[in-house]
Amino acid sequence: MILRAESLLKEFVNGDNLIRVLDYIDLSVEKSKSVAIIGPSGSGKSTLLSLLAGLDFPTSGKVWVNGQDLTAMSEDELALFRSEHMGFVFQSYHLIRTLTALENVIVPLELAGDPHAEKNAEEWLEKVGLSHRLSHLPAKLSGGEQQRVALARAMCTEPEILFADEPTGNLDTKTGEEMIELIFSLVKNCGTTLLLVTHELFIAHRADEILELKDGKWKE
Repeated sequence: MILRAESLLKEFVNGDNLIRVLDYIDLSVEKSKSVAIIGPSGSGKSTLLSLLAGLDFPTSGKVWVNGQDLTAMSEDELALFRSEHMGFVFQSYHLIRTLTALENVIVPLELAGDPHAEKNAEEWLEKVGLSHRLSHLPAKLSGGEQQRVALARAMCTEPEILFADEPTGNLDTKTGEEMIELIFSLVKNCGTTLLLVTHELFIAHRADEILELKDGKWKE
């Protein structure tokens, strides 16, 4: 089991109100499997993904990745663990706007100590069909191209888990379908576990398992 969550509770205080976003969620994910998390807006999908990835802390409960308790780690320990084991693709591409496509992909490789960072970054951009756009800044790329750069950046270190939060949310249907094909192809080739949040059922049905959240709980 590469990922396990136990009794995840997430609450926020809003004025005098206590809002429960996640209500004691349990989850187990096997290595190299793909899991799609679906549900209506406000059901807690993105919050859950953030907790599973160690981007946020639960009010209570625990998350283990590769047997390591993320909820017991400091911010610095989590940052290092994420860089070594995880990749991320978000609805908003989160590219560094002052860096070219190539430089955006080089960054995580250099941080990982890859002595061939530039060469490997070029190869990953070729894998996502962008070998002709290496020197372009994000502002000169289309939304689909920016998301391809973000995917190359997320996968270039061959992470054990890829977290994808609405990766086609800002793309048109055709571009979104191409992106999903790329994501599933790359994670399969790398043996990467995929946790995907989506509101698109056609995307969810590509996954090995579909889980549905409703009002912060798994829907039976």
